Amino acid sequence: MTSTERAFPQGFLWGAATAAFQIEGAYDEDGRTASIWDTFTRVPGAIVAGDTADVACDHYHRMPEDVALMKRLNHAAYRFSVAWPRVRPDGRAVNQKGLDFYSRLVDEVLEAGMVPWLTLYHWDLPQALEDAGGWTGRDTAYRFADYAVSVYDALGDRVEAWTTLNEPWCSAFMGYTGGQHAPGRQEGVAGIVAAHHLLLGHGLVVDELRRRAAPDRTPQLGITLNPTVADPFDPARPADVDAARRLDGLHNRVFLDPLLRGRYADDLVADTEGMTFEGRPWSSYVHDGDLALISAPLDFLGVNFYHGDAPAALPYDAAPDELLGSRIEGPARPRTSPYPGGGFVFPRRGLPTTDRDWEIDPSALTRLLVRLHEEYAAPPIYITENGAMCNDVVVDGTVHDDERRRFIEQHLHATLDAIDAGVDVRGYFVWSLLDNFEWSYGYAHRFGIVHVDYETQVRTPKDSAWWYADVIARNAVPLP
Repeated sequence: MTSTERAFPQGFLWGAATAAFQIEGAYDEDGRTASIWDTFTRVPGAIVAGDTADVACDHYHRMPEDVALMKRLNHAAYRFSVAWPRVRPDGRAVNQKGLDFYSRLVDEVLEAGMVPWLTLYHWDLPQALEDAGGWTGRDTAYRFADYAVSVYDALGDRVEAWTTLNEPWCSAFMGYTGGQHAPGRQEGVAGIVAAHHLLLGHGLVVDELRRRAAPDRTPQLGITLNPTVADPFDPARPADVDAARRLDGLHNRVFLDPLLRGRYADDLVADTEGMTFEGRPWSSYVHDGDLALISAPLDFLGVNFYHGDAPAALPYDAAPDELLGSRIEGPARPRTSPYPGGGFVFPRRGLPTTDRDWEIDPSALTRLLVRLHEEYAAPPIYITENGAMCNDVVVDGTVHDDERRRFIEQHLHATLDAIDAGVDVRGYFVWSLLDNFEWSYGYAHRFGIVHVDYETQVRTPKDSAWWYADVIARNAVPLP
């Protein structure tokens, strides 16, 4: 290390992250059936330009090439997800061909000298289970445990790091309250019911995998959340202060409190009093013993971070362009607030933004990590997603994405600031390895450090990829 850089702790884990639905393609091959996202992409207006993930990055057929590329870029770990509809297509029967693909993937990763970091659920619920109620139905949590056992029995001899859920806030609140994500339901407090059943599924899986672990191979079990930093837009306006509190409850504490404290916060319950799903208060869906399962100790906590939030309470008089997200083309399908009860908007604070129109504030990541450490005594933390959407173009075989490189650099310094403050952060996964199907924005938004030409499937590492490879090799980030 030189005086022009800051070093990370010895043994810090470096890698990239992807999600099965966003990159695999092969949507109907080898026994795979439809997920809720396959169905949602066929809903008129749900996806920008009507894109689907039927082919995506064709990773299902190009997986060895992609693993070799990560090795070339010095990555020490690969965070990937398993597609539930490949392994248990109808949510019940096991599909061996689906398991075989992930067995080959794990072998490729290990042979490349990398750590396989497996996520069991990254939003692709089998459509058959959604037809039976989806995450608003308690049975889905038990089907999730069955599926997890199938994957563990096939891969547990080679995979140590197991993440149960990725960003359950998106699955629950954008899927069942706001309708931005699959299955596209807009049913108010159903988002909290779904959140509880997702957490129940997590607890069931942790319990089952711990009991099935071999004496000489104990799995490392965790969950990945996308907590935000909720600041009032105007700290002098009491309504904005209360909006930030409610946002913190409905985005952060709805997961952190059950997982790390074994309870739901009183103010969250009070904020949603009188809201019912199928004629019942959401709290009635919490059964005796659920919270004990959900709060079982974790080996790690994954944190995905892109931006903080500063809500302003309604009524708030602002021109449309003054609200974040207004400067990008979104899906045509009508959507509602993903927060039950809504009541706030997100005005611009004068901060720089990415091409996704998300604010850039690396210091918020430091504050978040310190909060998790000090208020929640969180287990060891891994940054499991962090990156930026940029409007990339290939020029003479290269992609100059200095904005993305700078974003990653700033957030690596923010991570080091948290480490210096005593937070146990042990790894970083950039989002994403590849440009991919970006959910409701289709192929219009590029997050990858590797450019993908969707017509030819040619992969072109961007400048950020080579810069990141050097950071990994040095285990240090240049001083700004």
